Amino acid sequence: MAARETMIYILSDSVGETAELVTRAALSQFSPGQVTIRRIPYVEDEATVEEMVRSAQENNALIVFTLVRPQHRQLLLQRAAELGVPTVDIMGPLIHALADKLGQTPKLQPGLVRQLDEDYFRRVEAIEFAVKYDDGRDSRGILRADVVLIGVSRTSKTPLSMYLAHKRYKVANVPLIPEVEPPEELFQIPPHQCIGLTIKPEALVRIRNERLKALGLSSSANYANPERIAQELAYADEIMRRIGCPVIDVSNKAVEETANQILELLRQRGTVL
Repeated sequence: MAARETMIYILSDSVGETAELVTRAALSQFSPGQVTIRRIPYVEDEATVEEMVRSAQENNALIVFTLVRPQHRQLLLQRAAELGVPTVDIMGPLIHALADKLGQTPKLQPGLVRQLDEDYFRRVEAIEFAVKYDDGRDSRGILRADVVLIGVSRTSKTPLSMYLAHKRYKVANVPLIPEVEPPEELFQIPPHQCIGLTIKPEALVRIRNERLKALGLSSSANYANPERIAQELAYADEIMRRIGCPVIDVSNKAVEETANQILELLRQRGTVL
């Protein structure tokens, strides 16, 4: 005699991933034979609830649900009780317990877990983008970036890129060097999409000397030579004027302070993530 098929309905006012995951985890503790899981996502009206409860009765199914809207949850429990359909409420008891424990009213908004997941993956994607397009490695990133940072060496382009990436912004950064023509892509993007980073010469001399010392190199290297630095800054200033981009002076500023200025510029132009 063939084993009877077991039907499980997954109802959710989001995508239903949580309920299905819990259901499959529970099923792993059994040898249930043939089980069919039917997921019904985005339950947004009472008619769908009614239809699914009747269908579950006809198919002798179990209903597992994660409905956070109280009216839909109450309707499902009421109709299921009337029709003799077994149900499992995945979210309801935990939400009530947490509300009592935390002393807060739940938001009762469907899909918040998925929103958190999407936020996490967007952050990871932005960090990978910042690494890939750091220090002018690939100029194609300029056209794909939310914001492009330009400036001479040691103006905090890389740490700023990573800081902004953790805010989910895709950031490319390009070093400005007198002997190297800047990428054409810098002049193809809107000027406000590019942000120039400048610094006072004496501050840059000090920073580069510290960098040379950390590397065990002589402070007489051209890298920290005041005349060379003045040349680099003049060249960078010329490029920034050609582009017409906003410029931030990073002298004696923490990365967080400069990042907040950049975020404010992004907010002003309507690029808010």
